[in-house]
Amino acid sequence: MNSSYSEKEILHDALTTAKLSTTNYNTFSNECAHENVRNSMLNILADEHDIQDDIFHLTSAKGYYPTPAAEEKKIMEAQQKYKSALN
Repeated sequence: MNSSYSEKEILHDALTTAKLSTTNYNTFSNECAHENVRNSMLNILADEHDIQDDIFHLTSAKGYYPTPAAEEKKIMEAQQKYKSALN
């Protein structure tokens, strides 16, 4: 059986994997008992965020991950909501 994946499927899988990796490294860094291990986890987390960002921008540039602009009304509503929460 010859099943191949499209570029879109591969990129979405890579992005999902990168998101999961950052979630895990974030948890690991929060739960480290030793400062040196925590710092190592934070360095890896930063690298993973860079990888995720690269994959996201590639996926978006190819049109596989559309990110439409937010409506001005929704932006204003979100700003008001969070300003109210701070008061």
